Amino acid sequence: MSAISIHSSEKPSFDKKPGLMTAIIFIALLIGGLAFTAFSLMHDVTDTGVKATTILPYILLGVALLIALGFEFVNGFHDTANAVATVIYTHSLPPNFAVLWSGFFNFLGVLFSSGAVAFGIISLLPVELILQVGSGAGFAMVFALLIAAIIWNLGTWLLGLPASSSHTLIGSIIGVGVANALMHGRTGTSGVDWAQATKVGYSLLLSPLIGFVFAALLLLALKAFVKNKELYAEPKGKKAPPIWIRGLLILTCTGVSFAHGSNDGQKGMGLIMLILVGTVPMAYALNRAMPVDQMTQFVAVAQVTQQSLVKSVPGAASAEPRQAISDYIRTKEYNANVVPSLAALTGKIGSQVKQYGSFDHVPSESVGNVRNDMYLASEAIRLIGKDKAVSFDDDTKKNVDAFKKEIDSSTKFIPLWVKVAVAIALGLGTMVGWKRIVVTVGEKIGKTHLTYAQGASAELVAMTMIGAADMYGLPVSTTHVLSSGVAGTMAANKSGLQWSTIKSLLTAWVLTLPMAMLLSGSLYWLFTRLF
Repeated sequence: MSAISIHSSEKPSFDKKPGLMTAIIFIALLIGGLAFTAFSLMHDVTDTGVKATTILPYILLGVALLIALGFEFVNGFHDTANAVATVIYTHSLPPNFAVLWSGFFNFLGVLFSSGAVAFGIISLLPVELILQVGSGAGFAMVFALLIAAIIWNLGTWLLGLPASSSHTLIGSIIGVGVANALMHGRTGTSGVDWAQATKVGYSLLLSPLIGFVFAALLLLALKAFVKNKELYAEPKGKKAPPIWIRGLLILTCTGVSFAHGSNDGQKGMGLIMLILVGTVPMAYALNRAMPVDQMTQFVAVAQVTQQSLVKSVPGAASAEPRQAISDYIRTKEYNANVVPSLAALTGKIGSQVKQYGSFDHVPSESVGNVRNDMYLASEAIRLIGKDKAVSFDDDTKKNVDAFKKEIDSSTKFIPLWVKVAVAIALGLGTMVGWKRIVVTVGEKIGKTHLTYAQGASAELVAMTMIGAADMYGLPVSTTHVLSSGVAGTMAANKSGLQWSTIKSLLTAWVLTLPMAMLLSGSLYWLFTRLF
């Protein structure tokens, strides 16, 4: 990939090394984040009152957490370039300050994220591995998909390619699902929730196309309505743009950084919660923070939902309701036993919660079973809602939705310390290794220097799209949206595109999914032999 010819007097200065204060802040945050994570984890485990009989699960937990946070760290320095490239190449902010600024707002984005994306990612995983995440196969799954994602991210970073961390992680998850199915004598297609994968795939596939078109249209609209010539001119020397243009560029950089943290940070959160549930179920399988008085409401909703389901679809439940629901989630094949089995499972969940009174009082040997029943019920309700073979009346639908909301609030929660740990990992990652991708985005996509209007258009579209995706719980690629947005503005400006770079980006885009699948599937097979 060749870069455009930018005079040295116009190029951003990448030679300035971070100061001593920056290094001190970096080290302090790193040590503080690790200490806070360790303290919070120990406090939560101690608070359960359960004594460990062996240290092995905690060693595996520590390794898994470090790998998960390592993924977010790599994600930070791999994707941050997309947020800061425009402000750096328009001289709106000095490179080192821009990176620190972006890291801070990535941090805030993670802290204020909704959590919807986190659990959307988990639903792609094979149901049998989620139910047994604390087993050897469960750890093999987590290690395989995270290590595969890190390897591919590092490889594309070394080549300076803005590949997608989201795309990579989704591919890794699908690879584990396919490998798990093949290893158990099933077809590879049975190992993945393809409806959910297709939904995620569409968001990843369409987001770059939408980014390209909308950024181009926004630039053309600016040209039609805003006649300030300075907005469409290349930067002169290293002079900062006029204050209002500079403010717009910094605002959009801030928005992309915040949106990136909010969307991408959740992927690590979901996997960390899966790790915690598998290794320390007493502390994290059920939301112990839920007040006791809410348990009465939970039980009442469960009982009403069970009655509604029995009335809506009469029939005999399976002798093993949990297995029947698990098979339905895995195969997506509806039969007459599904709704009666869901009714039986709903009644069982209500009875268990009523018996124990609060999640704090659920015995350690029962926690995993209670959570698994809730997870299966939630996933079954989600799938039945999309299944044309099932039709509920309005009252039953309302009750079922209310029950799903109750069990999701009981199982799909993210402790503050997990958000803080991911936020620090992602934020610190932004301060490392960002130059390679910045140069690609700033110099190797178009044939001319990035103008102020082009930078603002690409960033504004990226910020809006990523923020909207977060609201709907969809993972999108910051990398794809921003780089395609820059390409769109170059096309709209008739500046010309560097096709060698575009071909490299498209190649990375096409190869990311199959390569991540191959890597994670192979690692999963290897790790199941080791654990």
